[in-house]
Amino acid sequence: MDFREHLEIAWRTTMKFIAPVLILTLAQIVVSILSLGFLAPVTMAGYMQSLLLALREGREPEVKDLFLDMRLFFPLLLFGFLVAVALGIGFTMLVFPGIIMTACLVFGTIYMVPLMTDKDMGLFDAMAESWAMATRDPWADQIILTLLYLVIISVGSSVVVAVLFTQPLATLLVLSVYEERLNSKPSLPAPVAGPPSPPPVDPPPPPVS
Repeated sequence: MDFREHLEIAWRTTMKFIAPVLILTLAQIVVSILSLGFLAPVTMAGYMQSLLLALREGREPEVKDLFLDMRLFFPLLLFGFLVAVALGIGFTMLVFPGIIMTACLVFGTIYMVPLMTDKDMGLFDAMAESWAMATRDPWADQIILTLLYLVIISVGSSVVVAVLFTQPLATLLVLSVYEERLNSKPSLPAPVAGPPSPPPVDPPPPPVS
């Protein structure tokens, strides 16, 4: 997988729609804070779908896109709650187990939300398909994507203003890889050759009268 190309695609898309993307990102953060986090998962779903359409169709992102997938409010809220509990336990034990748990969650569920919004999948079906896409050969590419995503997000988290640029860049990177994995089908194994068919048997000669 050419990650340089995916990074360039993410950067070009961000720059092409820089003003709408910044407004969309700021709006998603503000809504998440004002709702005490309750609207964070579902607005992130709308956020990702809006950026996916910008990447795929050249459609300009709009703030109203954040609320287009409200049907996913309860499934994503449940998922977010379970993730928060799991990460809380991991970081309570020690910092390192928490980091490992975060990386594993990102690795396995990174395509879950796009699959729910783009392919109209349910929560558990999207989780299963995301895991299948993540572990598809070459699965080492998924490790690189996970590390790149976490590094970009971490840089944005360290500087308040930077998150307005790093969040869309990291999201578009994931969506660019999502498009490639979605359009590539795993190769089917070659059919196993069966035993050779027996030679044709000549019919017996007619009886002599």
